This record gives sequence, structure tokens and C-alpha cells, in this order.
Amino acid sequence: MAETDQPSGSTPEDEAPEVTASVTFMVPKKEISMVPDMGKWKRSQAYADYMGFILTLNEGVKGKKLTCEYKVSETVEKLLDLLGTLDQWINETPPVNQPSRFGNKAYRTWYAKLDQEAESLVSAVLPADKCAAAPEIAVYLKESVGNPTRIDYGTGHEAAFAAFLCCLCKVGALRVDDQLAIAFKVFDRYLLLMRKLQRTYRMEPAGSQGVWGLDDFQFLPFIWGSAQFIDHPTIEPRHLLEERVVNEHHPDYMFLDCIKFINEMKTGPFAEHSNQLWNISAVPSWSKVNQGLIRMYKAECLEKFPVIQHFKFGSLLSIQPVKP
Repeated sequence: MAETDQPSGSTPEDEAPEVTASVTFMVPKKEISMVPDMGKWKRSQAYADYMGFILTLNEGVKGKKLTCEYKVSETVEKLLDLLGTLDQWINETPPVNQPSRFGNKAYRTWYAKLDQEAESLVSAVLPADKCAAAPEIAVYLKESVGNPTRIDYGTGHEAAFAAFLCCLCKVGALRVDDQLAIAFKVFDRYLLLMRKLQRTYRMEPAGSQGVWGLDDFQFLPFIWGSAQFIDHPTIEPRHLLEERVVNEHHPDYMFLDCIKFINEMKTGPFAEHSNQLWNISAVPSWSKVNQGLIRMYKAECLEKFPVIQHFKFGSLLSIQPVKP
């Protein structure tokens, strides 16, 4: 399914052709201000590159465990250091006492530090000859951790982190052979950071659909996590409701790790608080789950104006239409 779903302008082998030296980097800005602008987004080079990136990783992780062996490049190590720094800042910025249970204002202090340091953090990850891209790429990093005004986090912020990684591919900092490390090391570390932010500062879900959404905060780990299970000899979708399977296998599988987090954070019957995931447990095969989730991601996230109105476009993820 994913192969036929590959958007024009992207190839599965190399989702983001490396940017040549002639590119003038720019600080990304919003381009989708009204519902009719959504057509411009779906026809854009940014949409093709973003979806190509998501589907390339989807192909790359098929049938593989989080604990399998793969190359960890210097750039990947630097990205893990960057995420470790953001994690350490949470420790240094404890929640404040306030009347409201949700949206702890200490998050704004933590975010202000990222806002100030983002460019230098990104410069440290980039090769020396690509440092001019830092102001552009840093915008996606800042957008990926939630909103400091509303103190909320959702799939639009998650998409900004995927866009951040896609940009690093486009400038050649991350390469095709980093695919597994991008999903299994970098994105997985990002998930841990986001969960810590959500727990520490009691962040609200952004634009949550409640029980009708897949998850309050994430979507991509369910797509890639279902791809990991394709052709698995024993674990079927119905097993995601079994506590024993979740506890035993979550270190190997993104999908089960997300289920474990939901079980820790929510009380009551699973079918009530996570209805969509409960429905997935009735699907006969993981490849059908994977195809369905890709369709759902496009419909519920990428084609929803309230999500995409916040997406920013620059030279690396361009609003310009895909070249025929």
C-alpha cells in the first residue's frame, strides 16, 4: 500500500534529495491562512517531501524491532545530545504551585530557554558548511514541543518534529542509511521527552478529539509501530489489549510502548478511553492496520485546517507546487 501511496516528487530510497549550495535559506512562515488554502498545501513540494519522509521510514522499519542493530551516525548522536539537553532543562525547571491543575506555567520558562537557544542547538547538529540553514531548521524544533501560550501539545507539534528531521535529511546532515536510527533512536527519544513534558507540566492535548481520536498527543509512532509488526509470527492486532503482551514486548515495539503509556495515564475500560485503538485490535492483519493508519493520518491530521494552519514553510519545505 505504502508504495502506491508514495506522493509525486519523492522516492522511497531517498525521501529528500540533498539541497544544493545555491539554496537561499529563509525563516519559515505560515502560508495556510484560510480553508481554501488547503489545496495549495496538498499540491506543495512540502507535502510531497513530508509524506515521502513518513512513508520512507514506514518502509524502513517494517518487520524490525527497536532493539535490532543499525548504524548510529555522528549526527544521530548529536541529535540525542540535543534532546538530552532539553530533558535536563525540565529537571532544572520544576512545576510551580498554581491553582489550575493543568497547563503549569513553568512550561513557559522551559520553552523560553529553547526559544533562546534553538539556533545554537541546531548549529551544533549541522555540518559546518550547512550552518546557514540553522535559523530555518530551528523553527521546526521550536514548533515541535508544544505551544507556550496554550501550554498544549498535539499531532501538529509532532508533525513539526518530523519536518525538523526531514529538513536535516534535505541538507544532508542525516542520510539514507540513518533511517532506522531516525525512527528507533531519535524519534523514540523525542517521544520520551514529550511524555516527560506532558507529565511534568500537565500539558493539555491540542485539538483533541477525545475518545474519537487515535491518541491525545501522538500519531506517527502508531503508523511506524504497526509497520514494525508486519509479518510478525505471533503478535496480532488483537494482542494489543493483552497486558502481558504489552509488558513483555514494549521495549521492542513502538506501538506497544504507546499503549503502555496510555494505560499508565488513563483509568477505566480501554474501549471507553481509547475507542479507536480498541477498534484497531479487531483488524485482522498489521498491514491493514498500517494502511488504514496512513489514510487516517492524512485525513485527520494533514488535511485538517486547524492543524495545518500552524505549519510553516521555507526553502526546505516549500509551499511551491510539486514540479510536474
